[in-house]
Amino acid sequence: MTSSEPAPAVRRTRSLASWLSSAVPGTGVTVYGCGPDEAVLFRQLAPRFGVAPTITEAAVSEATVELAAGNRCISVGHKTPITHRILDALSQAGVTYISTRSIGYNHLDVTYAESVGITVENVAYSPDSVADYTLMLMLMAVRHAKSTIRRADAHDYRLNDVRGKELRDLTVGVVGTGRIGAAVVDRLRGFGCLVLAHDNCPGVAAEYVPLDDLLHRSDIVTLHTPLTAETHHLLHRQRIEQLKQGAYVVNTGRGALLDTEALLSALESGRLGGAALDVLEGEEGIFYADCSGRRIDHDLLLRLQRLPNVLISPHTAYYTDHALSDAVENSLGNCVKFQSRKQQWI
Repeated sequence: MTSSEPAPAVRRTRSLASWLSSAVPGTGVTVYGCGPDEAVLFRQLAPRFGVAPTITEAAVSEATVELAAGNRCISVGHKTPITHRILDALSQAGVTYISTRSIGYNHLDVTYAESVGITVENVAYSPDSVADYTLMLMLMAVRHAKSTIRRADAHDYRLNDVRGKELRDLTVGVVGTGRIGAAVVDRLRGFGCLVLAHDNCPGVAAEYVPLDDLLHRSDIVTLHTPLTAETHHLLHRQRIEQLKQGAYVVNTGRGALLDTEALLSALESGRLGGAALDVLEGEEGIFYADCSGRRIDHDLLLRLQRLPNVLISPHTAYYTDHALSDAVENSLGNCVKFQSRKQQWI
């Protein structure tokens, strides 16, 4: 049912220096959805790869496809869905390669892209970024950090009404043990808790169990599997009902791994102890935007945020200096390798 995140498509069968030496001089790459911090890195690293980047903050769309004119390779972020119509337009513009600056592919249809002549590959970046953040969320959840900090901000310095828990006394279930899940397991060992794991391809030193068993036994369940048709609503209503009374759910993977409405019902009823969510169904158009001055049309998000035992952050677990540099460097490397392979085939 569940597998770890897909292995990065970049296979290091040759050294980076070898690829760079065979790079096509002046390789053009259009970088879409590029924030200011990423733009600095692309400009710094592109000359090293012999790449001439066209950089835009605009997301790839039918209206911005023209920015890829003359470039067979583009780099995209994970924040905006890429529709079939956009893929058709890119293909017609001569794009044959997309490097997505993410591990997940759920924002575009890879199979359809291949059918219109476009190869898609992901990037590897530091798994420590998400793993560190996941542990932070776990600790904040079991120590009721949200309500404690809110009360302190209001100058109410009394102890919380509910005592916190120590990780060493808990069982943590890790769903998906790829690079990120494995890094989470490695960190949990230092806390002395019992770690259960579920994955179709076991790869770390942990007690692997069926998913239903993991849900029954875990005090905390953390999700690190890719979002696919098979894992959509992996934690659906029936599985959420299998969770222990007072259990916590942590999600730093993809929002749709959880049935958000079912999770919310379990939280509002008091059956679950809390949740810490860095990703959310329907986050598009809300996360990564300043919504402080406008109405938010996302009832589930608003209801979740009103709960004192729910932590919400805007898909930021990956966002560290190290991980961002990795993503930019590997996206450029992807494009250079693709161009080099094309030259060898000609």
